[in-house]
Amino acid sequence: MEQFRNIGIIGRMGSAKVLETIRRLKRYLLSRHLHVILEDTIAELLPGHHLQTCSRKMLGEICDLVIVVGGDGSMLGAARALARSKVPVLGINRGNLGFLTDIAPDEMEEKIAEVLSGRYTTEQRFLLETEVRRDGQPIGQADALNDVVLHPGKSTRMIEFELFIDGQFVYSLKADGLIISTPTGSTAYALSAGGPIMHPKLDVIVVVPMYPHTLSSRPIVVSADSELKVVVSTDLTIYPLVSCDGQNHVTCAPGDTLHIQRKPQKLNLIHPLDHNYYAVCRDKLGWGSRLGKGQD
Repeated sequence: MEQFRNIGIIGRMGSAKVLETIRRLKRYLLSRHLHVILEDTIAELLPGHHLQTCSRKMLGEICDLVIVVGGDGSMLGAARALARSKVPVLGINRGNLGFLTDIAPDEMEEKIAEVLSGRYTTEQRFLLETEVRRDGQPIGQADALNDVVLHPGKSTRMIEFELFIDGQFVYSLKADGLIISTPTGSTAYALSAGGPIMHPKLDVIVVVPMYPHTLSSRPIVVSADSELKVVVSTDLTIYPLVSCDGQNHVTCAPGDTLHIQRKPQKLNLIHPLDHNYYAVCRDKLGWGSRLGKGQD
């Protein structure tokens, strides 16, 4: 059984409910005589906490477990910062959806007790690393747990680009943009654009055109080992954006190339033993429960 002694806490900024949950979490962990470390930005909102603080990146180096209090966006940010350190990450949901932060606040102490006693499951989620190049030189890079999106930004014009997979030309396309998603992100932006729901254990990437000008342009699922390149048309009169998880943005010029591949390091995500991916989908996506039996 893995022992968690040094436990880091990351919280979403600007939420009174998150702060209240962090205070409860801190009291509970201290009552179990554990060493609690706060991310420095959230610590500033908790005067008198008397705990060690450090940066998000350093949490991954010194902690045995990091607990994220917030929504899926909070987990996405934590994943990008912590994947390299391989520290296990657990989520307490204080957001809207909760695909990644799956512990409800009212059962927090019970579920964390189970995890601390070794009753949990671990799964690895891969990230995408992205680099934008201009004349062959990198001008920006970022990681994404959910998706990489090429889009026109504030412009309402379509953009035109070419897609290559493993060096092979796939198509040129005029569309509102392109979503390149991991299985983790398949229930996010890619889903609203008509992409498939992919189980997190799948080792694949999905490429989803956004409102393409040709009706035959459909989502493509490829191996996660694939290397993707998107070439922005030199004829564009606008400067499209590349967004990673909707939080990191790089401005592209006509002729720039976008290179996407799987990141070598993965996020180690912890779930309670009763975690059920399909139950999460039923709850969050409004799927029907079993006939005549209610939801189980």
